[in-house]
Amino acid sequence: MNFPHFTRIERETADGGSRHFVVHSQDPKLSIEFAPDKGAPDSVGNGVIRSVRVPNSWAGQYSQYAQIIAKAQAFFSASFAEATPAGKRLT
Repeated sequence: MNFPHFTRIERETADGGSRHFVVHSQDPKLSIEFAPDKGAPDSVGNGVIRSVRVPNSWAGQYSQYAQIIAKAQAFFSASFAEATPAGKRLT
């Protein structure tokens, strides 16, 4: 599956954990925060959606969001499957 418009950002937290964000860079621009699914066999799974952030101008476009969120979730899972050097962007 090709993910040309998605980027995963991982941020370390003060308590030693991490937060994972998937950003969609095309319209509608949105960001989704995921948490790895600890119950999945690989401890990541498709991720658990913690929050979705969208611009006000796209409010109510739920059918478009559902498609993008499904692709973002697949991208999140695939981004853990591939080993990448530090600083390399997965697309």
